[in-house]
Amino acid sequence: MISMSWKITRMTHWFQKFTGNEDGAKFIHLKNRFFDADQSAGALMLRLIFAVFGFMAAAMPLSAGPTFAGLDRVDEFAALFAGKRVGLIVNQTSLNRNGEHITDIFLNMADVTVTALFGPEHGVRGRAADGVHVSDALDAAGKIPVYSLYGKTKKPTPEMLRQVDLLVFDMQDIGARFYTFIWTLYYAMQAAAENGIPIVVLDRPNPIGGRVEGPVLDAKFASFIGLEPLPVRHGMTIGELANMFNGEGRLGENLYADLEVVPMQNWRHDMWFDETGLTFTPPSPNMPDVQSAAVYPGLGLLEGTNVSEGRGTDAPFLTFGAPWIDAEALCKKLNDAGLPGLHFRPTSFTPRTIPGKAVHPKFENILCHGARVLVVDKRAIDAFFSGLVVIKTLHDMYADEFSFRVDGYFDLLCGTNVVRKAIESGVAVCEMEGLWSNELHRFNQLRAKYVLYPE
Repeated sequence: MISMSWKITRMTHWFQKFTGNEDGAKFIHLKNRFFDADQSAGALMLRLIFAVFGFMAAAMPLSAGPTFAGLDRVDEFAALFAGKRVGLIVNQTSLNRNGEHITDIFLNMADVTVTALFGPEHGVRGRAADGVHVSDALDAAGKIPVYSLYGKTKKPTPEMLRQVDLLVFDMQDIGARFYTFIWTLYYAMQAAAENGIPIVVLDRPNPIGGRVEGPVLDAKFASFIGLEPLPVRHGMTIGELANMFNGEGRLGENLYADLEVVPMQNWRHDMWFDETGLTFTPPSPNMPDVQSAAVYPGLGLLEGTNVSEGRGTDAPFLTFGAPWIDAEALCKKLNDAGLPGLHFRPTSFTPRTIPGKAVHPKFENILCHGARVLVVDKRAIDAFFSGLVVIKTLHDMYADEFSFRVDGYFDLLCGTNVVRKAIESGVAVCEMEGLWSNELHRFNQLRAKYVLYPE
């Protein structure tokens, strides 16, 4: 017969596994309260059960029901669109809860004419690989012009807007400053303001929630992967960012857009995308799921190095390595670091060109060794911090082989050169965070003015 003490021991082990590193101290406190010699084993078991499920309930985000994105609510805001010639800035993620694309929805709206479509990086249908320029075209029916905002221009031109009375922006962001969709939004707002055209932003969830991490962009490192002073993980939705760009006068001197944001319903900043009831449509070919998005603000930094970030595999950003890495040694070092929410498993892989997904990736057709990243607890992940630990570990273990890209791309991703310089100078990652803590604090104060949803 299994003893009661053994059952309690197994439950405490389960509780430790459930809560993870971040909550170990809470568990120790509970364990000290539970194991009172004057209580029976049965009473101890009951107290442990109640505490565990109380903890689970407290950890679950509160919601009044399924989340409705801005597109799901356009009927409530029909007056914004009535009588307008509309230009839609969209991609394959612009779907409502029923899987209907915004183009079809607006084509069927009374007294609304769709006169132009605009596509970001990867195009309106999301079929172009990362970084590949997209050309202008006509829609499938051959009637509506489709303009690329990731080709000859990244901002709608006056000629593109000639038949447009109203711009509508609707696409799923990922939550990292160096994901380009928010900068397509920025340029669209700028063009709208310059041409006297109103713009409506249909809001969507930040799929990785409201946590804020990383250095705030230094203007000297502005590029299309960071135009304005945001931290790497900004913790905002596209609607909130639109309000901030406009409210803070970021579009240009005395330049403000006639902006309306259609907000979501039943969403909170402590929710992850897989808690919304919405279907996750990959916003780009190398962002297939929420787990990839969870690590992207940190492991995306690998794109600024000579280490493969997993493009050309079935798990980009969850796989990384190079031909010269000892996978076992690297993973042991990273697991010993105890990064919350993550586990690293040794792996080998061969990056290959995948049409529409990866064109001539790093180490194409060359066997690489490294790590497969397992997301154990996405809520516990400090994505940017973890990315720095990975990169500093690679730098320190493979000083002769590891390098940052010579074109300065790593600094553009970080939005500053202080991170690279700190790594090269041997500064511990835990000390690096102090280098941008003041700017991050100021950003959090600014962010608080523009959040539309409970934290």
